[in-house]
Amino acid sequence: MRLAVSPYAAVLRSPALRRLLPGLALSAVGDGMRIVALSWLALDLAPPGRGATWVAVCSASAVLPGLVVALLGSRPLGRLAAVTLGTADALLHAVALGAVPALAAAGLLDVRGLAVLLGVASLLGPWGSAARYTLLAQVLPDDDRVAGNALLSTVTELGTLVGPAVAAVLIAASGPVSAFAVDAATFVALAVAYRAARRLVPPPDGAPAQAPGERPVPTGAGAVLRLPAVTGVLALTFVFFALYGPVEVALPVHVHEELGAPVSVLSAYVVAFGVGAVLGGVTAGWLGRLPLWPLTTGIVVGWGLCLLPLGLGLPRPVSLAAFALGAFVYAPYLAVTTGLIQRLSPPALLPRVLALRSAFLGFSVPLGAVLAGPVVVAVGARPTILGAAVATVAVGLAAAVLALRVSRRRGDAASPPAARPSPA
Repeated sequence: MRLAVSPYAAVLRSPALRRLLPGLALSAVGDGMRIVALSWLALDLAPPGRGATWVAVCSASAVLPGLVVALLGSRPLGRLAAVTLGTADALLHAVALGAVPALAAAGLLDVRGLAVLLGVASLLGPWGSAARYTLLAQVLPDDDRVAGNALLSTVTELGTLVGPAVAAVLIAASGPVSAFAVDAATFVALAVAYRAARRLVPPPDGAPAQAPGERPVPTGAGAVLRLPAVTGVLALTFVFFALYGPVEVALPVHVHEELGAPVSVLSAYVVAFGVGAVLGGVTAGWLGRLPLWPLTTGIVVGWGLCLLPLGLGLPRPVSLAAFALGAFVYAPYLAVTTGLIQRLSPPALLPRVLALRSAFLGFSVPLGAVLAGPVVVAVGARPTILGAAVATVAVGLAAAVLALRVSRRRGDAASPPAARPSPA
């Protein structure tokens, strides 16, 4: 029994994380509530016949400004301590989201104002995500970080599952504005949790001291590109998630139009994925002591292989089981690659790298989905899934081969030259 809980028990022994986790859990519920409340309130406020347009605008406003700020990589933000970044993001969310019920009570809220406030709330979103994983890297030893990352990811996933149900109850009782008020309160709780953890987190300059005459670690916008291994992880992650986008588009079309099946079949695939993802996310805690880069490329290849039965049109029980197994394989990817980034990045650059990673993830899946639309129309949904599966396997194998070549090259460079025979 001790073996079953030990990876997460080691994480929960951290006093800083014990204080932070309740706030993160509450704010994750708030995020899930906003998914429902945003659309409902936008529909209430939009002019007649413009509801769908304003739902799309508000949904984009809740994401895009933060992605742009993350990609710009502002120097001042990159230099802030993780606790400061996390607190600032929580307070910005609390103020901007709290302004929604305040303006509504004053009769001043319209759909344009809602879009603006959602955009303001999102400005530090990727940096807030980066802050929690940077803080985790500061308080946990390397071997426990993947378990810590998995725990944070699981808390977030569970919050976004619970949040919509809570929002539905609140909206039915008192309207969508009340859900925004509760959402704002959850971010106040997160700011308080960061404050409670602050004194338990080592200072951000806790890295090894710089030797006299040694060049300081660069922190400019191009500094991440000077870390080839980190850049490789980010590039692989972008492509991997972009190749997931076509599955989101093609699967419903495949079930509805190509199979002519009822919605219950699509629900079965969604439930199978969800069950596999939860189990895989929990299992990720035991992976921290494995070599992380081979594990990363193995996850990519494994997910692609598990998509093949669906793309090949194998019998439904086979493709459902493979889809669930694929979700199990897919789920640890973020925890594992976050641990890899935490290991490879200098402490001064870690918040910037993680914020860029959040921005890449925010763009990659929608980009893949948008590009997949014309492909589905041209060749069909099942061939699109098959193409995404084959491309994913190819990308994973190429990344593994490239990493192996780089590792061998470094090993050859580090080994002493062979002894030359002495002249006779």
